[in-house]
Amino acid sequence: MNEFQERKVTLKWYEPKQTYDVIIIGGGGHGLSTAYHLATRHGITNVAVLEKKYIGGGNSGRNTTVIRANYGIPEAVKFYQRSVDLYYQLEQETDRWLMFKQKGILWMAHSEPALRAEVARAEMNTAFGAETVFVTPQEIKEICPEIDLSGGGVWPVMGGTYHPAGATARHDRVNWALAEGANQRGVHIHQRTAVIGFIMEGDKVIGVETTAGKMYADKVLCAVGGHVTGIASMVGLRLPIRTHPLQAFVTNHYERAFQPIIASMSLLFYVSQTARGEMLIGAEIDRQPSYSYRSGHHLVQSCAHRALTLLPFLRDLRLLRQWTGICDMSPDYSPIMGKTPVENFLITTGWGTWGFKAIPAGGEQLAELIATGETPELIAPFSLSRFADDRTKADRGSAGTH
Repeated sequence: MNEFQERKVTLKWYEPKQTYDVIIIGGGGHGLSTAYHLATRHGITNVAVLEKKYIGGGNSGRNTTVIRANYGIPEAVKFYQRSVDLYYQLEQETDRWLMFKQKGILWMAHSEPALRAEVARAEMNTAFGAETVFVTPQEIKEICPEIDLSGGGVWPVMGGTYHPAGATARHDRVNWALAEGANQRGVHIHQRTAVIGFIMEGDKVIGVETTAGKMYADKVLCAVGGHVTGIASMVGLRLPIRTHPLQAFVTNHYERAFQPIIASMSLLFYVSQTARGEMLIGAEIDRQPSYSYRSGHHLVQSCAHRALTLLPFLRDLRLLRQWTGICDMSPDYSPIMGKTPVENFLITTGWGTWGFKAIPAGGEQLAELIATGETPELIAPFSLSRFADDRTKADRGSAGTH
């Protein structure tokens, strides 16, 4: 039997009801995680998840599966460390093989200013709960023998940081495990069901209009990735979001001996190895905002050149496939979670290039907010109101945001 084929997943498909306690728009990781945590942590199961395609068929299925917490501001570090902790127990909790693997992530510096930034990152990360250590070039070589410390004579590796908890997991398996866990407890998941409008009572949302008919609910959460501005505009809400394509590609199989995740903020790329042995390579977002899912050769050309300066063995591999997702970017590059000025309408958006790693904690925290009506402390800094209050959380904490 193919080790990558899942035989256990079972789902029940229900006819849409007219009334739910909660409606979640978007059947990707964040929508499914919120439904899962509503059911498992709060006993709220009269929930509908509406997905216009199929489960995980949007950006949740187009990411590069890196899990980490070594971000650049305290609020982000604490939030993502919570998500990392939840990922470490998710296989046991769901009783599903998510192909989760701890690898550690190397964050490399190629200049004196970058080196000082990495020293500060290590101190700040560790202070707020995400173990990160400064490493010398020799220590980097021990962790990843394949690295050319001379950087091809152009980008020498002067040091960096190592985040041991860095890991990867299969994106489709995470989505389906959460969907199944929620569904088994009574949550309705409606695929091929698009939201085409909202039902309003004054300034309050009381339901949605879909391609399957009208549905009413006490709370509506928008967990859409990529087209959130269009959904929000239906309730008269303008979001500070721009959407950019993000491309990635994988090579043919390489000996399964490449252990860590490699990242460089100066060269703007990252590399890891998949469970199949493919080398997965990604880079920064496309400069031009767009909703296009088309891939282009310019990414392969520029990113491959940069990756080869540090990992020369990649020259012997061939491009296997390439894909594109679209990322909702906020002005400060941090996510937006929680209540909006529109009563009963909540959002989780602005995930940019780091939505996959936030799936467990994002769903857990939004579920608590929906269940209690109170914004959890962990996500309070990421409210939509921070922009009006001039309390932005600027963190370009990944290669993809540049």
